[in-house]
Amino acid sequence: MNKKQILLINDMAGYGKVATAAMLPILSYMGLPTYNLPTALVSNTLDYGKFNILDTTDYIQGVFPVWKELGFSFDAIATGFIASERQAEIVSAYCKQEAAHGTTIFVDPIMGDEGKLYNGVTPATIQSMLEMIAVADLIFPNHTEACYLTGSEYHAEGVSKQAARTLLDKLHATGAKSVLITSIPVEGQHCVAGYNDKLKEYFLLPYTEIPVHFPGTGDIFSAVLIGNLLNGKALRFATRIAMDAVYRLIDLNKNNADKNRGIPLENYLNVLDE
Repeated sequence: MNKKQILLINDMAGYGKVATAAMLPILSYMGLPTYNLPTALVSNTLDYGKFNILDTTDYIQGVFPVWKELGFSFDAIATGFIASERQAEIVSAYCKQEAAHGTTIFVDPIMGDEGKLYNGVTPATIQSMLEMIAVADLIFPNHTEACYLTGSEYHAEGVSKQAARTLLDKLHATGAKSVLITSIPVEGQHCVAGYNDKLKEYFLLPYTEIPVHFPGTGDIFSAVLIGNLLNGKALRFATRIAMDAVYRLIDLNKNNADKNRGIPLENYLNVLDE
């Protein structure tokens, strides 16, 4: 059976296992031919407090015509960090074109966390992201991003089950087919909330939070989730597998001295077999 080819459109860190540097080894380990288009080159994970970043928008603009001329296509595209409004416009236009040809689009609308937008994210960025998620087969914002994308009020203490469902409905109304909201507290329990468009099914998957911070855990979740979906697993089951993999990887590495570099994935890829 031919494995599905996936393109990662995300940033690349030189030092640290985040974004493309985290997703590539996981998807490759899962047997999926994985290609990448860096949205930015970043010297190291931002958790170190000092970094250098190169916006690759001009490079991206030159790549798409070459790929079109060469006839390159992908079964799936997964987008993550977008470096600028102009880049968002170029990438969203490409995703729309490819979606029209049957490519599955996964969007992780990386914009903020803990109720706040990241530095440099503007209302225009949010609008560009809305254009991208309008053609997505699956989006997986966190609680903060879900609120910004839908103009909803953010409640740090969490939401009711009905409010979580309403938020899923608002995200679905943007044009995205299936929806996950990661790390949302629902009635006192950390959860991933989901809506499967194919089955018209809502679900809540609770998890136990380990009080340790590693950059890149969201990217690990994305990669394991997408890999399982492309290998034929149903959304709810693939989500649970991804949640469990992240928990296990954090637990195995919680005593690491330097957590800012992320989880050294190459040493632990066998966790994906469990």
